[in-house]
Formats: sequence, C-alpha cells, structure tokens
Amino acid sequence: MRLRIFTEPQLGATYDQQLAIARCAEEEGFDAFFRSDHYLTMGGDGLPGPTDAWTTLAGLARETSTIRLGTMVTSSTFRLPGPLAIAAAQVDAMSSGRIELGLGAGWYAEEHEAYGIPFPPTQERFERLEEQLEVITGLWSTEVGATFDFTGRHYTIRRSPALPKPAQPGGPPIIVGGTGRKRTPALAARFAAEYNTPFAAPSQVAMLNASVTQAAEAAGRDPSAIRRSSAVVVCCGSNDEEVARRAEAIGRDVDELKANGACGTPPQVAERLGEWGSAGAESIYLQCLDMTDLDHVRLIGREVAPLVA
Repeated sequence: MRLRIFTEPQLGATYDQQLAIARCAEEEGFDAFFRSDHYLTMGGDGLPGPTDAWTTLAGLARETSTIRLGTMVTSSTFRLPGPLAIAAAQVDAMSSGRIELGLGAGWYAEEHEAYGIPFPPTQERFERLEEQLEVITGLWSTEVGATFDFTGRHYTIRRSPALPKPAQPGGPPIIVGGTGRKRTPALAARFAAEYNTPFAAPSQVAMLNASVTQAAEAAGRDPSAIRRSSAVVVCCGSNDEEVARRAEAIGRDVDELKANGACGTPPQVAERLGEWGSAGAESIYLQCLDMTDLDHVRLIGREVAPLVA
C-alpha cells in the first residue's frame, strides 16, 4: 500500500508552508504530495487566504525532485479544458513527469459565489466534467503535427495544435473520484488511471470499487488497469496524549476520528488503514489537516509506513 500526503491549504496555509510539508513528505519517502483545489475555507478565517492549486504545483515542481504531485481534485468549473490541459502539461514538464490530475465536477457553491465563478446545476457540471475529460485526454494524446477537434454541448475545439505535450507519454495520470454509483464509475472506466473513494467507510469502498470493476468490464476495459485509492483523515501520535493533542489542534474528537478515519498510535493507524487496503485501496491519501505539524508527517513516515508497506 502506497501512502500519500493530502492537504487542504484553503483552511489557511502560505506557499512556504505547503513547500515545507511537501519537502518533508519527500524526505520521509511518501509516494506523493497532493493538495485540494479550493478558493474558500470551510472553517475558521482561512488566513492568509487561498492559494491557487496549479500555481502552487508549478512552484513545488521546481522545488522538489522525486515526489509525485497532484490535485485532489481540481474542479472542472474553475478552468476551461484547453487552458487546464496546457497548465497541467507545462507543470508536468517542470516536474520532469511527476504530475497527476485529479478532476471533479465541483461542489462548493459558496466559493464560486465568493470569487465570481459560474456554478451550474449538478447535471450540467457532470456534463462539463465529461467533456473536459474528453478534451484534455484528446489534446494530450494527439500526435505532434496533427490537430485536435471536438464538438460537445458545452465545449467546441477547432484545429487545436494540441500543444504543449506533457513530459509523461499520453499525459499525467487522470484521477476520478467520488461516491456516486453510476456516473462516477462510468467516467473512471473511460478516462481514469485511478479511481478514488473520498472519506468513505471500508465497506462502502469495497462496494464502490465493485461498481468501477463492472463499469470497466462494460466499457471493454481491464478493471485492473484502474488503480484504486481512498482518502482518509489521519491523526497519529506516539501515545494517547499526543493523539489527543493533535485531535484538539484540528478541532476534532478522538472517538469521532477513530470511527471515521485513521486515529491512534502508529500500530493502531496501520491496522485501521489495513481495512481500506482489504477493501481494495492500493494507495491511501492521508488528509493532514494541521499543515504546520511536520512532526506528524515524520511520525507517519517512519512508524506507520513500514507497517503497511
């Protein structure tokens, strides 16, 4: 099982704080550093304010060397598909091929209102997401010297040179995530290198992974070609007192964290993560809500990761 660090900078984090935790994750041998793509906090004052996900990843691409980088997940409402394909391809080149693109339909209406971003109804957002996936993968897979055309309900592409090309052949791996039983598995079956179940109980993860398997088989795709992952909030401490301190720091209750996430001492956290592994998760995105607590990342890397490797 691969462990990845997943952060929520919209809650309040500077670029330098994100760089510090990304470098720490790299030093401790984590597989990847991911960040959310949001423009508004979900609690507290959010100071000093939001940071743009792709601007941040561009910086991290040049200031790290081995760890993979990505979004969990970019909202399709934030960017047009052509410019997003260009930005992700450029950052992939800047990182020498370490970028992964998580892409979703968007859900947080308030952040759209706060920054003047249109927020269509749910059905239209999923239509746009599907078309964005078609456009982005189409642009990346078009041979150099050829052009790409696409006609959809929401986006039309004419004679695009489909440049620049990412460093990774065919483009960065696409991650599609969610807990829907129909539309999300179908999109994952068509476009995703990875399917992610966010903050779902292991029993639900097993059911959702089965839905993706069925969708892939129906689409004529080998289900094993789609990597499975889960996002899980983590709160780890060397002892009960340290666990309680870290839970208090993120405004959560220890019992609630144990019920809904991976909480406890390193052996307890490793055992809990094993439940998601048994449900099919090959990678775990560990949601670290206190981005200033680098000792938390070090503890997980040194004492939890060896137990789940």
